[in-house]
Amino acid sequence: MNRIVGTVLAGLLGLAFGSFLNVCLSRWPAGESVVKQRSHCRSCGRTLALWENVPLVSWIALRGRCRTCKAGISWRYPLVELAVGMLWGLIAWTLLRTTWPGPPTIYFFENRYELAGGVGLAVLAWLLLALAILDAEHLWLPDWLTLPGIALGVFITIFRNRLVYEMPGSDIGPPPPLALGALRCILAVLIAAGLVLLIRWTYWLIRRREGIGLGDAKLMAMLGAWLGLSGALLSFAIGVVLGAVFALILLAVPAGWRESETWLTAKLPLGTFLCIGGIVSALWGQPIINAYMRWAGL
Repeated sequence: MNRIVGTVLAGLLGLAFGSFLNVCLSRWPAGESVVKQRSHCRSCGRTLALWENVPLVSWIALRGRCRTCKAGISWRYPLVELAVGMLWGLIAWTLLRTTWPGPPTIYFFENRYELAGGVGLAVLAWLLLALAILDAEHLWLPDWLTLPGIALGVFITIFRNRLVYEMPGSDIGPPPPLALGALRCILAVLIAAGLVLLIRWTYWLIRRREGIGLGDAKLMAMLGAWLGLSGALLSFAIGVVLGAVFALILLAVPAGWRESETWLTAKLPLGTFLCIGGIVSALWGQPIINAYMRWAGL
């Protein structure tokens, strides 16, 4: 019962943070503040009533249109809210996979490792969704999201790894020096970013033009900080495969359906596919890696 209640509460909290993410996605590209001005219609400027800001419910009640000017409200709004709510609910369901042995406060106090992991996953999912949509809509991976994301990922990873040794009943010995854990995390960051920089440099040598932006390298560094080197590499592999599939679908579009031929030279949002790969890797990365190791006989 506690598991169900915790999952529902996390999902509802995710809906609220998904609503806030929609505000950020609408205002960041326009250079607007996300805190100074109340929510308003992007077409007529009318300030929204409180009931018009309820995640999912308001969009459905308004039938996807502004109550005043009848301008359409993008499908992105309910989809983003639903995505954050479902992801946070899934994370909570996984975190609370066992029955609480006592009051929630006791459970979380004795399982700080899992709590840190769950909170970290929730923050990472929110960041990756934000970056995925910004890159898909604007080909933009802002430094003020990726760079703090790298620093936060390093901190949480080191903190969470230290908690492994403090878990009740742990017999794996004393924790390694803090500097060693930090060094491992930083190496994962550098190698993950270096992979993209190497591809970028190779492409430039061959084509004498930029093929991959520096934002993708910083995004990979962020994935390395949060997921480790193996998780970041899995994210990259999934992202590349998804990008290739998307490109093949574009090539298969009949000529009569194309508005112009500019799509042939259009840039693909690699960051979007890397973010999707990052979410998959964060949630199911270790089972995927283990299955691959068994298949490869390693």
